[in-house]
Amino acid sequence: MSQALDGTLPSLTHLDCRGDVHMVDVSSRPATVREAVAEGWLRMQPVTLALVMEGQAPKGDVLAVARVAAIQAAKRTAELIPLCHPLPLSGVKATIEPALDGSGLRLEVRVRTTAATGVEMEALTAVSVGLLTLYDMVKAADPAMTIGPIQLLYKQGGRSGVWQRRDG
Repeated sequence: MSQALDGTLPSLTHLDCRGDVHMVDVSSRPATVREAVAEGWLRMQPVTLALVMEGQAPKGDVLAVARVAAIQAAKRTAELIPLCHPLPLSGVKATIEPALDGSGLRLEVRVRTTAATGVEMEALTAVSVGLLTLYDMVKAADPAMTIGPIQLLYKQGGRSGVWQRRDG
């Protein structure tokens, strides 16, 4: 479990004092600019990566489709994650790059909003769906592909300020 900024373990905000699940009431929080960046990997054979990067995949431009899927997933996160607040997203950017060692693709998604709660789940959901879309579009060529890790890299805004992953 991660620690709060003061070194204590944070409370679980989706549980009330009786331990019942609820959606957190953020109505008293001020709307501030929030941003989150997440990344994930799709590992594949070098020949599969070449097929994708050269635009030769039988299903077409898999990179463009995956970027659109990631953006759409960010917009629909509250429909997929039960206790997420629906947020008015002001920007979603999905970037896909080949791994330097030729082992696969890295998808990074940056999400922005001005709201009373953060957009970490939108960024993580976008990465997850974008990677699943990539997998779906090239699975016939390489069914042994693996997805992961998927992780939050950065977030800013709200009471907790800026957080950045130290190991990435």
